[in-house]
This record gives sequence, structure tokens and C-alpha cells, in this order.
Amino acid sequence: MASKNLRRRLHHGDVDGKRHEHFETSGLDGLNEPLLGNYEYDDKHPEEHALWDDERKKEDQHWTLLFSRLIAEWAQWLANVVIGSGTLLKRVLPFDSATPTGQSKKILPPSLSPLQEERLRNMQQRMEVPFDSTRVEHQDALRQLWSLAYPDRELPALKSELWKEMGWQGTDPSTDFRGGGFISLENLIFFAKKYPAFCKGDSFHRLLHKLDGNRADWEYPFAVAGINISFMLIQMLDLQSGKPTSQAAVRFLQLLGEDEMAFDNLFCVAFQLMDAQWLAKRASYMDFNDVLKSTRTQLERELELEDVYSVRDLPVYNMLKR
Repeated sequence: MASKNLRRRLHHGDVDGKRHEHFETSGLDGLNEPLLGNYEYDDKHPEEHALWDDERKKEDQHWTLLFSRLIAEWAQWLANVVIGSGTLLKRVLPFDSATPTGQSKKILPPSLSPLQEERLRNMQQRMEVPFDSTRVEHQDALRQLWSLAYPDRELPALKSELWKEMGWQGTDPSTDFRGGGFISLENLIFFAKKYPAFCKGDSFHRLLHKLDGNRADWEYPFAVAGINISFMLIQMLDLQSGKPTSQAAVRFLQLLGEDEMAFDNLFCVAFQLMDAQWLAKRASYMDFNDVLKSTRTQLERELELEDVYSVRDLPVYNMLKR
């Protein structure tokens, strides 16, 4: 066999009514002869073989010409259909907006209503505010978050080991905001108010205390995860530039026209989805970035759905517990 670099061929001949068999071996891998039969010419009548060859050549030429014409006609028909319809391939094949380099084409910015423009400006102003531990209103907001998270406990000092229980990485929460800004703290407060911690069945309480599923030995820190989710959403929705480069970003601007708090509501959805992804992947602390990427991908897919007119219309919204 070819796999053994050896070919064995069985030849059959009928000589004088007796059947003879012999084996032939060859070191060649290729096959230059038919697999069945042992074809031998009769050299006694060379003129008959020449006539046969001429007839066979004529037949081959006839069939070649016929198939050539058939292929040419079929190709012309297909070209007429494609050119004539202009959109045939788009109807049949799911083309996307990718360029030949594999990158998605830029989405043209939609024309915004005065209300959308106003709300987008307000969003951008919120994003420009960094967390400042010296500002009294920022200190009060941090204390408010603690009171919402732990309504039955005393307020700790602004620098205390107790902040680690909420998922801050150090004793001073102000060092964890970095690029998240004050808006990320506002998002956490909004989440705690709408899905309150004092209601043990609500999402904020269950996520804060990691009550759902089989948890990892090294869990993600709750508060810092919230800051990262805020930052992820800002990038995903192109809010800093205000010029959407994806269908999801365009859709969000439409949602913002219907709901001034669309970003905060989307933050709640994203946090709940992130935790679900975390459990599904059986993730641990070092997997957080991968989980956040999966969360972003899922949100983008849902925002691109045709029948989404508010955050409540997102399929993942049903995961929130209230």
C-alpha cells in the first residue's frame, strides 16, 4: 500500500481456461495505471488501434467543445443575474461592514435631536470629573455608598481597613478610581439605590456579598469591578469622542434620547452580566479581564438587536433581581 511505500497489484489472466494470478510490487507511491484490470494491446493489428485512436480523439473533442459552450452560457447567465439585481449576493450571504483588512468600517454618526445632544453633553461632563478625595461632596458620596451597602453598620473613616470589605483594594478608596472618575462612584450609588442592599433578594446585595453560584477562592473585588465596568462602557460606547464607531454606540445614543439615566441603567445590567459570565467561566481573580471582554461582547450583541428601544428591552435585563 502507499502508506508502506509499497504497491501490490493483483493481475488476472485467463489462459487456456485456467486462471493464473501473480503479484507485482513497486516502490512507487503514484498510480500510473488503472486500479482494475490488466489492459494489453494486440500488436498484430496496429492499423485498427490507429483508427480507434482517431475516433476517440474526435469524440473527446466533441464533448470538450460541448462542455465549454455549456460552461460559458452558464457563466454568462450568472453574471447577468448578479449584475442585474445588484443585491443578490447581499440577500443570500450575510455580509458585514468589514473591510478587506478585517477591520469594521466606521459607522456614520447619526443626526441627534436637541434632547440627545443635551444629554450627551451632560454625560461627557460627568465623565470629565475625576474623583477628588479633598472635595466634600465626593467624600459624602463615598459615605453614602457605604450606608447603602451596609445600612446597619457605622460609617468608617475615609481611610480604614473596613473599606476592603466592599471590594476596595486598599484602606483608601480614592486610590482605586484612577481612570474611572467620579461617574463610576455615581454608578455604584445608582445601582445600590435601584436594587438596594437592604433587600436581600436584590442584585446589588447579592453581588456585593457574592451570594449566587459556586464562588472562586479568589473573587473579584466588588467596588473595583464596578469602576472597571464604568470605564469599559465609556470605551465601548465611544462616549468621550461622541462619535460612535459601532452599531452598539449608535443604539445607545437612541436609548439616551428616551432615558436620561440610560448609562446608569446599563451599568446595572453590565454588572449583573459580568457576574454571570464570571460564574459560567468558573473564573478567578486573574481571569477578570477576560470576563470583562466577554461581558462587553455580549452587551454589544444585545445592543445591536433591532427591537431594543430601552435598556429594559435587552435580554440580559431580565437577569437583574429586584
